[in-house]
Amino acid sequence: MDYERMTQEERLALLVEAFKKDSVTCADLETPGTREERQALLRALMNIRMPGPLPEEVLALQDAYLQERAREKGIVTLSEIPAGRDRLSIWQGDITRLQADAIVNAANSQMLGCFVPLHTCIDNCIHTYAGVRLRAECGRQMRKMKKRYGPSYEQPVGVPLLTDAYNLPARKVIHVAGPIVEGDLTPSLEADLSACYRNVLDLCLREGLRTVAFCCISTGVFRFPGRRAAEIAVRTVRAFMKAHPEALDRVIFNVFKDEDRAYYEELLQEQA
Repeated sequence: MDYERMTQEERLALLVEAFKKDSVTCADLETPGTREERQALLRALMNIRMPGPLPEEVLALQDAYLQERAREKGIVTLSEIPAGRDRLSIWQGDITRLQADAIVNAANSQMLGCFVPLHTCIDNCIHTYAGVRLRAECGRQMRKMKKRYGPSYEQPVGVPLLTDAYNLPARKVIHVAGPIVEGDLTPSLEADLSACYRNVLDLCLREGLRTVAFCCISTGVFRFPGRRAAEIAVRTVRAFMKAHPEALDRVIFNVFKDEDRAYYEELLQEQA
């Protein structure tokens, strides 16, 4: 079947039925009438699906649908984002629109994405718009780690996992679990957050990834204070860029909230 010639409505209708059929618990769900409701249902079905194989024709259909969704949302190139004198930038918006060598996902220690249907976290968004191949790759990598380190293995805080980006405009996704603040903010938690940024940048250096967009790691549900997180992020990235002046062409601090944008604008205006 020529999925490239289909309309988005046709692709969406077929995908909803395919993912319903794939699900043990949702096969009998009634398909809603509006496009927005069908999009939400498809996203929810993708969110709850465990990593595993799908027929190639379903994957091809999903890829055609998600690549068109990326075009509908609008792909943002780095040429559209002003660069500072130190090659650091701020961009406020949906990180899944960025066309960079790598985007950073604020993951959890299981490294399989967010399973909460329609959750607004960045982990959920990245897995949704990359498609189910991303979770499948994460699952394969984690199975290898569990075979090596034992069945209870979880990815340590600050240790990045590199995957393809599939249907995202970016080339790669770097998944990293940041520290969770459960009480007072401690020097140990601050060091862990700094390690997230430093280890991601070290990975970019090893893999030849010259442009990377960081989300606000550990803020939000992980409860790291936004201003302090931004201070640590900027300080760590600047130290890396000073130590490796030829390693990266651009580092983007991707923010969603106005208050985070204000923190980064203030910090980037300060002398490096």
